[in-house]
Amino acid sequence: MEPGLLRLFTVPEKTRAGYSFADTPVRISFKEARTIMYGVPLDATTSFGKGTSRGPEAIRMTSARQIETFVMDEGADIYELNSIFDLGDLRIPKAGVAKTLAFLDKTIPEVVGALRKDGKVPVMLGGEHTLSYYQLKALAGEKPFVVHFDAHRDMKPEYEGIEFCHTTPFYHLLKYIPGRDFVQIGIRQADRQENEFAAKNGVTTFDAWQVHEDISRVASYLKGATAGRNIYISFDIDAYDLPYVPCTGTPEPFGLDPFQVLFLLKAIHPTARLVGMDMVEVGLKNDDYREGALATQTLLRILSRRYAR
Repeated sequence: MEPGLLRLFTVPEKTRAGYSFADTPVRISFKEARTIMYGVPLDATTSFGKGTSRGPEAIRMTSARQIETFVMDEGADIYELNSIFDLGDLRIPKAGVAKTLAFLDKTIPEVVGALRKDGKVPVMLGGEHTLSYYQLKALAGEKPFVVHFDAHRDMKPEYEGIEFCHTTPFYHLLKYIPGRDFVQIGIRQADRQENEFAAKNGVTTFDAWQVHEDISRVASYLKGATAGRNIYISFDIDAYDLPYVPCTGTPEPFGLDPFQVLFLLKAIHPTARLVGMDMVEVGLKNDDYREGALATQTLLRILSRRYAR
């Protein structure tokens, strides 16, 4: 990676968490790593609960201080399964919303392009879901199949007069990636226009009720749709049911549980190739690290799969 890009980041040890992701006893250099994590502590356009700027902090803190690196269901340490390097947090200039988003629109594709040039897989820790737009747009040329876990479609053309915000990224991404290459899982709130837009563009949807009623059907679809494909996973923590996510800004009932999510992550075909992912909308309030723990355990289960190695 170009030295100039490294200056865009605050190293993990100097972030609010004070640790790198998982803080593994085996140190892996940037050159050796396949997976590159970086945080984007953004809370610029959230329209209800706040706190997404502390998502990277929550994930790093729990992954380093609370959670073992041994992935129980895989029978191995994460550093034996995947080589991970944490760049730290992107330094976001203090500016208004428009200037901040313009900075991200320029900078995130630059970072992602440099990482992919080096054969690395970018894993973004958010931050609000607006961020997925910038990273996925940068990866559109690799023709990824997008697996999107969320309570919401995030397919509004604009919200409260703002074109690019946390409720609109997937509407705009369909300009770069065809709808047939999207599946949305866990959806349980949307407006009529979003539902019609998704259907018109060929987006596959498994709402939360479908997951609860016939998860094997969802798993079978994922296995077939991802076989041999480049894939991107966009994971909004509010895909999980409301009791699991006490800090995120827009929690919803009727959501997924951790065993359902794990079952679906393991259904992705082993011949798929992860080209990028994001974990977004994680919050931290009143020293409540439950979301950080859940996000970390989800990340460990994704990054230990064969498609991520």
